Amino acid sequence: MNAMPPEIQNSTREEREAFIREKFKCISDCDSCGICLVYHGKDPVLVYKDYIDGNAEYLDIARKYR
Repeated sequence: MNAMPPEIQNSTREEREAFIREKFKCISDCDSCGICLVYHGKDPVLVYKDYIDGNAEYLDIARKYR
């Protein structure tokens, strides 16, 4: 998997959603993962919905949670 998120102008909605699903895949080990803690229990697909839909940059959303 590419470590960089697909750019909105050079990707499809499906590619962006696949990137988010792969990057934030649940490993069913909350003590060692931290995804749920970072995103306050929200599904990352919902957190990054505006990015997936092409309405906001990935980093702009990520900064809100860092």
